[in-house]
Amino acid sequence: MVGREVSGAHYGLRDWLAQRVTAVIMAAYTLIILVAIAGLPRTMDYWQWKLLWQAPVINYATVLFIASLLFHAWIGMRNIFMDYIKSPGLRLMLYVLTIGALLLYAFWSIQILWSL
Repeated sequence: MVGREVSGAHYGLRDWLAQRVTAVIMAAYTLIILVAIAGLPRTMDYWQWKLLWQAPVINYATVLFIASLLFHAWIGMRNIFMDYIKSPGLRLMLYVLTIGALLLYAFWSIQILWSL
């Protein structure tokens, strides 16, 4: 009988599934935005564009898109760091920098979205 030794953090299936779910959310959002923009008049002005982004469906869909995008990016970057960065100190520093950048992007995106 061969003994199996368990190692690693077991992120595999969970990360794979999260990447697929966030990708589907982002693809669906892209289709929603394309349909919404296609429904706008050809001679669109600032006020019509602003009205589009104030619609609750578009607003909440955009927040969901941003959250999915940031989570998708985090999983991808974390996996790259785990695979290619062997130094624990350097990996931790890159984790912290990546999380900081993603949080900054999240706050900045929400600020832009809600200031329209």
